[in-house]
Amino acid sequence: MDFIRQKITDDIKANKNNGKVLTRFPPEPNGYLHIGHAKSICLNFGVARDFNGLCNLRFDDTNPTKEEEEYVLSIKDAVRWLGFDWENREFYASDYFEQLYSFAVKLIEKGKAYVCDLSAEDIRSYRGTLTEAGKESPYRNRSVAESLKHFSEMREGKYKEGEKVLRAKIDMSSGNINMRDPVIYRILFAHHHRTKDKWCIYPMYDFAHALSDSIEGITHSLCTLEFEDHRPLYDWILDELSVPCHPQQIEFARLNLNYTVMSKRKLLYLVQSGLVNGWDDPRLPTIAGMKKRGYPPEAIRKFCETIGIAKRENVVDIQLLEYCVREELNKKAQRVMGVLRPLKVIITNYPQGHSEELDAVNNPEDPASGTRKVPFSRIIYIEQDDFLENPPKDYFRLSLGKEVRLRYAYFIKCEKALKDETTGRIKELHCTYDPLTKGGNAPDGRKVKGTIHWVAEPTSIEGEARLYDRLFDMENPSEISDDAFASSINKKSLENIFSCRFEPFLKKAKAGEVYQLERLGYFCVDSSSTETKIVLNRTVTLKDTWAKIAQKNK
Repeated sequence: MDFIRQKITDDIKANKNNGKVLTRFPPEPNGYLHIGHAKSICLNFGVARDFNGLCNLRFDDTNPTKEEEEYVLSIKDAVRWLGFDWENREFYASDYFEQLYSFAVKLIEKGKAYVCDLSAEDIRSYRGTLTEAGKESPYRNRSVAESLKHFSEMREGKYKEGEKVLRAKIDMSSGNINMRDPVIYRILFAHHHRTKDKWCIYPMYDFAHALSDSIEGITHSLCTLEFEDHRPLYDWILDELSVPCHPQQIEFARLNLNYTVMSKRKLLYLVQSGLVNGWDDPRLPTIAGMKKRGYPPEAIRKFCETIGIAKRENVVDIQLLEYCVREELNKKAQRVMGVLRPLKVIITNYPQGHSEELDAVNNPEDPASGTRKVPFSRIIYIEQDDFLENPPKDYFRLSLGKEVRLRYAYFIKCEKALKDETTGRIKELHCTYDPLTKGGNAPDGRKVKGTIHWVAEPTSIEGEARLYDRLFDMENPSEISDDAFASSINKKSLENIFSCRFEPFLKKAKAGEVYQLERLGYFCVDSSSTETKIVLNRTVTLKDTWAKIAQKNK
């Protein structure tokens, strides 16, 4: 049991909140959610589930300059896809704008807030540093009546952006900079995606978040560690306003992954600069990108469960996420055969015009998945890498004069390799087969060490494969500046391979389905696939090769 669940268990035993548990997931609709948000989603909805409570979905839509309806829709899709349901509890901070305004007025009336005319730059300079106390604003002792008048006029749109703000009156000498008279309202003449142009003043996050939690009756407000220093302000706001519900804020370590960035700002930069193909680019850590890449939601939930909830920041190796993906897909992914870089093979002693269907196992991990028929013919395709004219000693695939097993089919022996006269590359192989080895075993007991996959030429379907890898070469890309992003991108993070060949079973494949291409990896059917051409996105390789490659390149 993690420390958050232990705390909630203790609260229930003490009959705090009458034994009820109500959490919330409060995203700001200013971008697409990523794997870090998935951790928070799993935690908030998971805690509610474990304690027979509820979890609200609340959008922190207090900054209309960065928020869009597109982001709202993407967030809801991501939460549902991960397997969670907020039922009828979909809320927005903008639902409470009138109440929040009234709360601000109450603070002014108590002498706990004032309208300040300092510029943003002056407010920062007056705030002080970690070692030096701040200075009081010259407007700090404005009368209650004057601040109420100015605040009302701010709402009426009588002032320009930045001309006035509303600040809490706390302590400019506090050791916690967040308590040095923070801004709680600012002027923004921006169109809001829900309230349209009704408001031109908007509450700051700390103010809106604390009071939204209280209005909804949240019992435990679970936040990441960067909000730990904001907790005193959270409590101050609720205490000063004497609200009937005072949730408890509890902080936990956010998720950090190597070889990727988790900052929304940096992700937005990647999208807007065209360094990736939108928010759902499979190379991004966004939930939309992972969905498009073929990551199962069960694997993401398992990953979040495995890393657990901690109080200290740490960096998780992305290989753990990929391991969870492989483990899940290995159990349920249908096996098929496909050739990414085809090399034609003519089986010269196979009867011309003849074909047959062979039995292939759909998933050896799931006997109930049964078998399928795979067409076999005189002309087949194999991978270019599965033949070498002059192989090294330990090469067990196809070469001149050597025998290899075709998966589910026969032993074949390479007799001749034809080359392109211009390039000198192998363009076609002539092989013979042993008809007595059907199913992959020789009646005379002879053994072959190599087994390769293949597809029959007449019945194969054409397609495209997109091989995705990590977006960055460096382990800690969050440390690089925005202008260095382009030069830090892994140039092999996306490789498009055209003219691939797949067995006909994939004709009925649907967008979003994930298959294991035998010996090649797991691939997800892209939404751009058509009846005549299938497009596959590589989800993950069969084995982790990254560590070996990284070690080799040192």
